[in-house]
Amino acid sequence: MAVTIKDVARLAEVSISTVSRVINDSKPVSPEVRKKVLKIIDEIGYKPNEIARSLVTKKSFLIGVIVSDIGHSYVAEMVRGIEEIGKMYHYDILLCSSYGDISAQKKYVQLLNSKQVAGIIMIGEKLNIEIKENIKALKIPFVYLSRDSIPEDVSSVHVENYSAAYEMTSYLMNLGHKNIAFLGDIDESNTMEIQKLNGYKDALLEEDDMKENVIVVNGSSLEKGYNVGSSLINKIGEITAVFCSKDEIAVGLINYFHDNNIKVPESISVTGFGDGKIASLIRPKLTTIKEPFYDIGAVAIRKMIKEIKGENIKEDIITLPFQIEKRDSCKSLK
Repeated sequence: MAVTIKDVARLAEVSISTVSRVINDSKPVSPEVRKKVLKIIDEIGYKPNEIARSLVTKKSFLIGVIVSDIGHSYVAEMVRGIEEIGKMYHYDILLCSSYGDISAQKKYVQLLNSKQVAGIIMIGEKLNIEIKENIKALKIPFVYLSRDSIPEDVSSVHVENYSAAYEMTSYLMNLGHKNIAFLGDIDESNTMEIQKLNGYKDALLEEDDMKENVIVVNGSSLEKGYNVGSSLINKIGEITAVFCSKDEIAVGLINYFHDNNIKVPESISVTGFGDGKIASLIRPKLTTIKEPFYDIGAVAIRKMIKEIKGENIKEDIITLPFQIEKRDSCKSLK
């Protein structure tokens, strides 16, 4: 038979309500009694009934996570950070993959609400306004993680995109590149892409003879990066380096150059942004901005748990440090 809370109470020689207080940390218990109860729980392998526990604490100890596509390596890394840190604080996650479909997101928000999740983390590209209002109406902690946009009035965790783009452009300038193209999925709703573009432009202003060359890529897939190569092939020599706003664009572009007998970095240098797994698998290995995807997920759920516990949260938007991973796709012109 399964071990019950009654067994713990009997062996610890305390009441059932005292065991409940220790498990749920709901009311003060003396250190001696707490230690004794926890020792018995460990010895007999008692596992609290989560449904009963949630009725007592008014918390489910579940975090809902809605992702655009778990197949993306950066999404998987964020989820791993969320899950591992969640377990440390005795929270489990309910994972839902919407593939960017708004109706699926609505369905999952309703599902998670029925499960009485303590909070919701979404990982996607752009946050639908209706979805945002639906979640905020639940009055539970909500964090949105994205590589594209920072919605208003929503907690988020990301790197400082402007500074990262500024530093990467400066790095290429220091290698002697005078005509650096910027490739990005730029529109008004992609706020992070705009930040990167501004960082690129401001870095160019540091030297008088720098040329600005912005190429809009309508998307950030490998295919989009490959297809944009045709608009660059006749400019090689004039353009000596390309800074892509996403690794996927950069890798697609490198594949296009390879198929057209253009060597990277001998003929043109290429850099990216993200440092997903593909960045170190492509040849040449991609020089890129490293976004700490695992840490982004870990910080997001740690922030959420603090909010669930009623701790004071100093800031809604948390920025994490970045670094330039200097690999083989760039060369110096000096």
